Amino acid sequence: MTWTRTLPAGRAHAHPEPISGAAYSAVELMPGDATVLVLDQRKLPLQERYEHLTEWTHIGEAIETMMVRGAPAIGIAAAYALVLAATHGREVLRTAAEGLGKTRPTAVNLSHAIATMMRAAEHDPSRGHLAKVARQYHEADVAACKRIGALGAEGLKDKCTVLTHCNAGALATGGYGTALGVVRAARKAGKDVRVIACETRPLMQGARLTAWELSRDHIPVTLVTDSMAASLMARGEIDAVVVGADRIAKNGDVANKIGTYGLACLAHAHGLPFHVAAPWSTVDLACESGQAIPIEQRREDEVLTLGETRIAPAGVGALNPAFDVTPARLIRSIYTERGITAPADVAGLAKPDAGH
Repeated sequence: MTWTRTLPAGRAHAHPEPISGAAYSAVELMPGDATVLVLDQRKLPLQERYEHLTEWTHIGEAIETMMVRGAPAIGIAAAYALVLAATHGREVLRTAAEGLGKTRPTAVNLSHAIATMMRAAEHDPSRGHLAKVARQYHEADVAACKRIGALGAEGLKDKCTVLTHCNAGALATGGYGTALGVVRAARKAGKDVRVIACETRPLMQGARLTAWELSRDHIPVTLVTDSMAASLMARGEIDAVVVGADRIAKNGDVANKIGTYGLACLAHAHGLPFHVAAPWSTVDLACESGQAIPIEQRREDEVLTLGETRIAPAGVGALNPAFDVTPARLIRSIYTERGITAPADVAGLAKPDAGH
């Protein structure tokens, strides 16, 4: 990418200190508020490469190409992109807000972050003010994830195995994780929790990202192909399924990475609890049900190839919906920083006294 500058991994996250306090970060705004540091997640696990982005359009492309991914991290990246756009005035800021909103339509955190930043710009559109608001947005996500983790960890028994899908960890958020935040919090509480990660075709976020960050953080993780989940459940090797979300509808239906719905069906068939962990910014009360959630359709070559190698015969096409919708009836509980709820009652957490 000719518009980026690669930074050595050791120097890249040494300055600035990641907001989460972790040793790595999906996205950070550099001191001076003119550069955004993005970990190129497409290169993991073989290379930990950070990119130095200086234009909002570059961050938009990073979101669209999944250099940065995961609903909360996408929102944070968009917030920082608007900081860069603010340098060029109100008109560019409005153009950036519109353009960023089209990059990943399923992740509602994206529109939530953009709305937060544009409200702040109505008061003061300066880059310095928006940088402060964006960092606060990032800090709030980390705090939310830690709260979600603590709540979810209470429901996990000692000596249990958790199945997860895609990546809902530090790489997908401000730096702690939702589904993996539950695992982190449980282990911090002294529970012997182990993770089985589905590889998550077609882009292998489970194999490349979840396995990378858990192994790096010394959390026991075993990788399985997506098609192995049913057999493992039947043999009693899974105690619970915990996943993240890109959008939660008012009725409790959940959009998450393609393959999640199938796991929910399997968990239901085997009598296993299926939990969803996500920040409140992922809840879309304006969306009545999962049928109204827009599902991103990505390029077919992501399915037809594995890395640089084509794995299907020439002339064969492919479908590539990036997400599916799990109906509320298959979900045991939803964890947000506002509390634990049954899916059908998620709207109740919008009340001022919810979670208190």
